[in-house]
Amino acid sequence: MTEEHRSLVRIDATGTAHPVDLDASKRLRARQGVFQLLPAPGHLVLMRHVGKEAPTDAPAAPPLRLAGQIMGPGALCDVVSLIGQAGWSGELAVIDGAESRSLFFEPGHAIAARSSAPGERIGEVLYRYGALSRPQVDATLAAAAPDVRFGETAVKLGFLPRERLYQLLSAQAEEIAYRVLLAGEGMFYFLAGFEEEQIPTRHSLPVHALLLEAVRRMDELRYFRERIPSDQHVPARVPDRGPPPEELRAVYDAVDGQRSVAEVARALGQGEFETTRALFQLAQSGRVVVRAPGPTGAAAGIALFNEAIASILSAVDGAQRGDEVRWQLAAFVAGAGIYDALFRGAGPAPDGTLEPARLLENATLIAGAEQAEAMLSQWLREYVSFAMFVAEPCLRLSPEGIPLSRRSDNQPPLSKRVAALVGPLAPR
Repeated sequence: MTEEHRSLVRIDATGTAHPVDLDASKRLRARQGVFQLLPAPGHLVLMRHVGKEAPTDAPAAPPLRLAGQIMGPGALCDVVSLIGQAGWSGELAVIDGAESRSLFFEPGHAIAARSSAPGERIGEVLYRYGALSRPQVDATLAAAAPDVRFGETAVKLGFLPRERLYQLLSAQAEEIAYRVLLAGEGMFYFLAGFEEEQIPTRHSLPVHALLLEAVRRMDELRYFRERIPSDQHVPARVPDRGPPPEELRAVYDAVDGQRSVAEVARALGQGEFETTRALFQLAQSGRVVVRAPGPTGAAAGIALFNEAIASILSAVDGAQRGDEVRWQLAAFVAGAGIYDALFRGAGPAPDGTLEPARLLENATLIAGAEQAEAMLSQWLREYVSFAMFVAEPCLRLSPEGIPLSRRSDNQPPLSKRVAALVGPLAPR
């Protein structure tokens, strides 16, 4: 069932609503009670909860002032601008699948933010900003009581001072606010009014300043992502390029060729957006290059190797030189000393690929558990590099010695594609 055909409810000729799928059934069960059917266009059904029994016995719920479907990033900027200019108080709730975020407003200001997204909880924010280590986050979660907030528990355990906690609570609120303003899909609802106990921590974020910063981030991210596609990419210094400007010195000094963008931000105790902006400026000036993230775990490295070696053998098979390349690879395995034991029971298959579980098991027996992943990456890189070395002459000439025609498709040369695949296997 596609996403747009989930949560279906059928209304029959008697006006009775029947959930069609499990998702709709779960959502309706969570909303037991009495609802008032509000006027709406024919293609919409809008109901407002008025109590568990009769409407007259129910406390007044916040009235719905605005609602709609989000049709693209930045669409909510106009809504928030209206809220700010009109001086409304209330809650702007944004729901996208299982995640929900809320901004709370008083005239002219956003005063609080709340999110159900796991990565936006205060523990994860404190970790990303380098205020807590992962063991400290786990220890705080274990010590936290239901009636005591996470941040207060971390302060009591002595993991960070209260002043730093307050700073990062503000950073958390701003991050959630920008996620709301830049949301590209989902539904939004503005409810007039809220209860004070809904406010996790009070802040004062001027609406006009939030809007200006959100628009700036949206514009800049388009440029940043051309050079720095994600926070998992790894920046590395370019030698002999001279010192950076003073305002970029701290970020430049934190770049060691191993830390990802997210890890550089954590080392500096600052936000990932600010770090990405500085790294983009360093990349523009030629002082930093940004590399794709390395594979995560041995299985990911083996998958890259398998894709690379299969591409090579497919190309030489197409040039009718596959048997020759396979013979040279077999000779390389026999003469190199390590590959017989490494490949035992793992292949290679006719397309050159290896069986991951057996390959990792062999590498662990040869190098030990601690070094297995690093050594396996090195061995696979050497093997595929030799395969590319012996394949290139075969791809330049046909078996009759006639130059092969130029590529008719728009793909980059095989050597470049293979280099991109096995690049993450290189030792850092």
